[in-house]
Amino acid sequence: MTAAKPSGPARWLTDSRVFLPVVAFVAIIAVWEAGVRMFEIPSFLLPAPSRIVGGFGDVTVLRWIEHVWATLRVALLGYFFSIVVSVPIAVALARSELMSRMLYPILVVIQSTPVVAVAPIIIVVLGAGDTPRVVITFLITFFPIVVSTTTGMMATPPELVELSRSLRAPVAREITQIRLPYAVPYIFSALKISITLAVIGAVVAEFVAAEKGIGYFIQFSTSFFKVPQAFAGLFVLAALSISLFQIVALVQRLFFAWSLPRDTG
Repeated sequence: MTAAKPSGPARWLTDSRVFLPVVAFVAIIAVWEAGVRMFEIPSFLLPAPSRIVGGFGDVTVLRWIEHVWATLRVALLGYFFSIVVSVPIAVALARSELMSRMLYPILVVIQSTPVVAVAPIIIVVLGAGDTPRVVITFLITFFPIVVSTTTGMMATPPELVELSRSLRAPVAREITQIRLPYAVPYIFSALKISITLAVIGAVVAEFVAAEKGIGYFIQFSTSFFKVPQAFAGLFVLAALSISLFQIVALVQRLFFAWSLPRDTG
């Protein structure tokens, strides 16, 4: 008989994939706190973790919610539009060699252009509001989705495509029932990357022009040497990115579990 695997909290404690990262994180925080206190580093240069916790309390919960929602709204809108635009482009690239030759170099040029340099121009052209920030977020997030979706569709086994054509299946059915399902693992890999890039894009846009948002909050805090508050905002950003990443991963596990790699352990 095999021993029963622990469940509940005991499982989390015995799972090295959870336990070891937690231990490493706690160790880093402890060394950070001890080093700052030992060398008496001023908080405006490098605050101790205990001071950063105090930075959270220096801002009301309502203000935190306003800043988080401002960043989250822009990130999700840019992410949504990147999916809506990228998947059709990927289908066009995978279906037509002519379209691939026409569009792919343009997409590479757009991706290669530093968004930080283009962001002020976008703000001037599109004005204030969420629109320019959503566009900036879109420009950062769409390229991985296009590339991964195209790669997944092109990786479809040729025999499946030939079978579909031999049965005279319409092109739409070939795409929706053969190529896209085969590309789902590739798509979700890109979606996980792009959701974190969406947060980065929203913050970059807030650095350029914003009155709310975590990026604006960090910039405002550092301009007044409130570095503990700035670090608090940084930790909020990290928590937001990790949470969104896990949500995308959860969607894949719930609705596309067949696309996940099999656990051979």
